[in-house]
This record gives sequence, C-alpha cells and structure tokens, in this order.
Amino acid sequence: MSSLPSSKKQILVAEKLTMRFGGVTALDSLDLHVNEGEVLGLLGPNGSGKTTFFNVITGLYRASSGSVAFRGENLTDATAQQVYLHAITRTFQRSRLSLPLTVFDNIAIGDNRRLNTGLFFNLFQREKFKQEYEGLVEQVRQLLLTFNPKLADKIFEPVASLPMIDRRRIEICRALISQPDLLLLDEPSAGMTHDETAEVMDDILQVRSKIKPFTIILIEHEMGLIQRMTERCIVLNYGKKIAEGTYDEIVNNREVQVAYLGQE
Repeated sequence: MSSLPSSKKQILVAEKLTMRFGGVTALDSLDLHVNEGEVLGLLGPNGSGKTTFFNVITGLYRASSGSVAFRGENLTDATAQQVYLHAITRTFQRSRLSLPLTVFDNIAIGDNRRLNTGLFFNLFQREKFKQEYEGLVEQVRQLLLTFNPKLADKIFEPVASLPMIDRRRIEICRALISQPDLLLLDEPSAGMTHDETAEVMDDILQVRSKIKPFTIILIEHEMGLIQRMTERCIVLNYGKKIAEGTYDEIVNNREVQVAYLGQE
C-alpha cells in the first residue's frame, strides 16, 4: 500500500517519549506520530520497545519523560480508564479471555462506558436493567454479524468451546465494542497460522469499512501481513526509531536489515 499524504491529520503524537525500568531504557526519546485513518505498522526485534510503547500510551505505564497527545490533548499522565474514555482500545499478545464465560460476556466486558454508567447501576431497576441488557446483547450481536457472521450464532456459547481463531476474533471484538477511534493490535497473529491470521485481518477491515474507519497501530512479526495491511511503518530498535516509510522502503533500509532482519 502507498503511504498516506503528509497533510493527513495527526491523531496521536509522541514526543521525546522515554521509559526506563531501573537501568534499562525501553523507550529512548522516541518521536512519532500516527495519522488519522491510517494503518501504521510498528516493527522491531523482540525487546525493541513496541509493547512498552502500547503500555505507555494506554496508561498501563507512566512515561519517565516525554509526552503523548491524542487529538491535541495531553494524555501523558492519564490512567488506563481515562485513555479508554478517549476512544483508544487495544489487544494483548497473550489471551485475556475468560474461557468459562460466554462470547457475549467476554465482549461486553470491553464496553466500560456502558458498564460504568448504566447497566450495573440499574441492577435494582428491573425494567431498566432489562432494556440495558437487551440493548447490549443486540450491540454485541450486530458487531459479530459484521465482523464474522458465524460468530453471531455462538454468542451465548462458552469461549472455551471455540477454536483459537475464533478466540482471537472475540478478543478483537472486545476491543471494538466501544467503537474506538484508535485500535492498538499487539501481534494478532500469535498462535495462529498464516491463513487464519489473514482471515482475522480481513474481518477487521470489514468492520472498518462498514462501521467506522478507525485508525490502527499494528505490532506484527508476520511481514506478509505488514506488507498487505499497512500504509506506513515505523521500526524501533532498543527503544529508538531507526526507520520510517512504506513497507518497501523499510525492508530495503540497511539499518533495518541489520537490526530487524538479522542481516550483517
């Protein structure tokens, strides 16, 4: 895919972002921006700072120094809940699903705004609770129908009964249920075959085209997926940005070949 025009509005901006753990610097004065509506690939070898970057901008870690702004608002010291309320959601490398719970339960957990302000506060107002619950069921069902129609028939089945590919779909739906403006995907191919990963990414693009053209930052080691999905890539090494450009530009970058692809 070709790179988006430079005039595209910047939705997320990190400036001089640094994260230290004792004597280890995981992010080292990192400057980067994300354009609204793009799919940005965030690449680099293991330990390069990719997931740490996600953890900082989503409020799980507090940066040692530097800043993060989303739509011009400073989120550097924001909590995870405050970041969520700015319509930023994410997935994780390792599954965080509750296997005994149903597909519906696992996805509904992702709609924190509804859960915090409506559904559970209405437990003692039976009719209102029923309306809230039915509305949430329909919201989840519609998302499943758009994401992958066969999942809608499994809405009340336990996640434990589903294959890995469908579990990954459920995790992504949990991040999508609140209709984010920015979705952070941390190695969505983990535990799946190449073909399964391609299917899931097609599902994401389906939601993106039919419901909302949200922005994506994609951490992924499957280079074929990066080539197919992204419009621009940033490569990290030891917490520093070493390259930025289209897929073709970064794979032909000598510093990337040495650091990421292991070529001497």
